[in-house]
Amino acid sequence: MKVYSEKDLINKEIQDLKDKNLKIGLVPTMGALHRGHLALVERALNTNDKVVVSIFVNPTQFDNGDDLKKYPRTLEKDVDLLKTLSEDNILVFAPTVDDIYEGNTVAEKFDFDGLEHEMEGKFRDNHFDGVGTIVKQLFEITIPHNAYFGEKDFQQLQIIKKLVDKYHIPVTIIGCPIYREDSGLAMSSRNTRLKPEYLEEAPFIYKTLTSAKNKFGIKSANKVTEWVENQFAKNELLELEYFIIADTETLKPVKRKSRKKSYRAFIAAYADDIRLIDNIALN
Repeated sequence: MKVYSEKDLINKEIQDLKDKNLKIGLVPTMGALHRGHLALVERALNTNDKVVVSIFVNPTQFDNGDDLKKYPRTLEKDVDLLKTLSEDNILVFAPTVDDIYEGNTVAEKFDFDGLEHEMEGKFRDNHFDGVGTIVKQLFEITIPHNAYFGEKDFQQLQIIKKLVDKYHIPVTIIGCPIYREDSGLAMSSRNTRLKPEYLEEAPFIYKTLTSAKNKFGIKSANKVTEWVENQFAKNELLELEYFIIADTETLKPVKRKSRKKSYRAFIAAYADDIRLIDNIALN
């Protein structure tokens, strides 16, 4: 399996592959791979000739320097996991910060038509400028036909679709279902940092989401939100940051339900100092 650390080298390799009419898929990651990442790669392998898996902890999308410092970096283990899927059809792109940002580690400014100001955007300063910066670069470097993103970061998925549309980037964005532990907990690289008692309690997040989905059929969005906030107020280990029911297209909080629109419930909570997010389709 080839591991590339320089963008010029992998770009040339992909250009050669595309000259042979091979279809290229891209799975962007920040490493610390788990079964959820592998599910994305498997899907990409099923519909492309070659798949690029990028492994890069992007500093410009972190608003918390301590979180950036603690984020797990396990490149050797990640490569070994990818080898279990394919040694010949996966290209790993693991660049350095200097290779990506060329000595100027600053995010571009983006306008995502307001999507960036909802939910995560309200709690993480300039987060989506950082996301847009690295994803746009990865698209330019790896020039994929298809790119695969998990729905756990649903807001990010919608923003990337907006990025592709506004910048006329010739790539098809494919959203993939959330991959969960048997307990229901959404798989995340951050889960490896959870202390045992918090790992045991964390499935409460998904349990609460599924109950909220059931209640949404008979109660108003405000009533469901109040119920979720009360459930977390009684939980001694998990601290709710936000729970929002939003329109899946605009990501704006719902004021009055409409049968013509689709909605999702979004949640962010802290387990000790580990921030966990999740979401669920409501209709």
